[in-house]
Amino acid sequence: MAELGRAALVVSLGLSLYALVAGAAAAKLGRRRLAVSAQNALVAAFGSTLVASAVLVSALLRNDFSFTYVARTTSEALPTAYTISAFWGGQEGSLLLWLLVLTGFAAASVGLNRRWARDLIVWVVPVFAAVSVFFAFVLVAVASPFTTQAAPADGAGMTPSLQNPYMLAHPVFLYLGYVGLTVPFAFAMGALLSGQTDERWLVATRRWTLVAWAALGIGQLVGSKWAYEEVGWGGYFAWDPVENAALMPWLVATAFLHSVMIQEKRGMLRVWNVLLVLLAFSLALFGTFLTRSGILNSIHSFTQSSIGPWFLGFIGVVVTVSLALVFWRLPRLRSPTKLESPISREAAFLYNNLLLLALCLTIFWGVVYPLLSEAVRGESVVLGREYYDFFLRIFGLPLLLLMGIGPLIAWRRASLRSLLTTFRWPTGVAIATGAVLLVLGAGSSVPGLIAYTFSSFVAATIALEFARGTRARKALGATSWPGAFSSLIARNRRRYGGYVVHAAIVLLAIGVAGSSAFDTVAEAKLERGESMNVGGYTLVYRSLDERLAANATEIRARLAVSRGDRDLGTLDAGKNAYTIEAQVSNEVGIRSDPLTGEDLFVIAEQIDPDGTVYFRVFVKPLVNLIWIAGLVFLLGSIVTLWPDAREQRRLAGRTREIGVPATR
Repeated sequence: MAELGRAALVVSLGLSLYALVAGAAAAKLGRRRLAVSAQNALVAAFGSTLVASAVLVSALLRNDFSFTYVARTTSEALPTAYTISAFWGGQEGSLLLWLLVLTGFAAASVGLNRRWARDLIVWVVPVFAAVSVFFAFVLVAVASPFTTQAAPADGAGMTPSLQNPYMLAHPVFLYLGYVGLTVPFAFAMGALLSGQTDERWLVATRRWTLVAWAALGIGQLVGSKWAYEEVGWGGYFAWDPVENAALMPWLVATAFLHSVMIQEKRGMLRVWNVLLVLLAFSLALFGTFLTRSGILNSIHSFTQSSIGPWFLGFIGVVVTVSLALVFWRLPRLRSPTKLESPISREAAFLYNNLLLLALCLTIFWGVVYPLLSEAVRGESVVLGREYYDFFLRIFGLPLLLLMGIGPLIAWRRASLRSLLTTFRWPTGVAIATGAVLLVLGAGSSVPGLIAYTFSSFVAATIALEFARGTRARKALGATSWPGAFSSLIARNRRRYGGYVVHAAIVLLAIGVAGSSAFDTVAEAKLERGESMNVGGYTLVYRSLDERLAANATEIRARLAVSRGDRDLGTLDAGKNAYTIEAQVSNEVGIRSDPLTGEDLFVIAEQIDPDGTVYFRVFVKPLVNLIWIAGLVFLLGSIVTLWPDAREQRRLAGRTREIGVPATR
């Protein structure tokens, strides 16, 4: 079976190489049949990569420890779901998943656009193929998942922290996001190569970009939930370099999704949008490099390997070639339209872009500074949480405010009177909210108070937009208010789906502010029968139990929880000792209040032989709004992505102006 997997990867490499050479020749010489052949080779590369993936999954399910990869990442006792997740849980398997998703996205995006944008697609295919060649080459020559050995009696098992349900989804969503950003990159580079720098590449990739952006966002929230429940440190985002590596391309993609609306509406920011796509894709590659090079010490990264220099070299080639193309086509990318006023919707979106890029660049500096300091001075100097939190407040709070201002300002130019009329009620709501919170004692954290106030302002603008639109639909003849509301969303899914996403960001901001700025922490070493108090809760240490699970020994301390005179039941926290992996993991106890969104979060930091336990306990207000925000974000993304007949007709009119038929 290993030979079949290796052969399938060699075929993928050969097909991708053919698609690159034949596609480039066809585009240059105008050979239509050769172009079709290159496109078919790209599709076939997906098929051969699928065969290689099936071989690896089969080996994992059969516990075939003659595969070095299988022996290193699984064991006989590992549950089936985690055995399957080992496909992307190790270095070589995750690269195979990268190539599988890449060739699948390439085949699908080319197939869906090949009829209406044939002249563009012939240049897009070689770009996709070039990226595929790199990943296929790495899998064939540098990090193959199909190396074999004499089969041991059992495998080494899976890292305990990965044995969590959230890790079944978190990496997959991140890969869909990382790889999905290849689609707008390939089309943007294809547009530059072909000289077709109009908006058709934006039309072809808008939904692909949304899918990648939404997948990255959901993947990060699922990863935060995993960190919150599994890592056992009391938080959900530690500004770890690998966490930052996923956040940076998402921030740039967010900027692109906003600035692309300016290009569609006003024909502006053509150079800027191409550069944003290039930056997002480069940061996705950079994130892949960080996790696989072994240069970082992170719970999220893989061990030291030889593929780091290959990735660094590929990133250098991508950036150099892409920037050369941008400079070459600069005259074609220039827009005759200029910004007419600093108080307009396009100006607000531009400010949004600048803040997002500033936040991204400060995070990037925080990631690379330890590497540079070690290279220059021989000492790694890490920029801690205070650095990131400072710039999150400096750039994040204005971004939150702009989220409520931008969508409501008029295009081109807004008058002072219209601004006063538009923002009268949201401003009143924000001021009232801030005043009430001050009276309630929220002034202990100024950034938290500002975040709450700005969030109320944005929430009010969103509610106002939905109310105005629903009232207008009702006046136009809708039979009922629910009917008017659903009709409103159906007629402009992109706009109102975006408002739903904005509502998710508001919930996220409130949850982050509440759980970080207003949380309570207490620590105590307790013997059985002793108690501790934290944030109004009383916890009494009752018992310590030990039991055998499928692949670990579970040790749990049981605490009785009460608040005032109200008995809230019991809570278990402890550790899992994994025999095969020879590792111990924290298993936290969490009690959530569905009415207030508050969590009581218990860590059993140390368990002594005599049964004494050192507890660390957090009370985290509103933290559950973060997870609710993830569901709202998913809903808004689905609404935005859902096919819209009116938008189809609008795009049909726009694409006819540049000489192509309508697209999806």
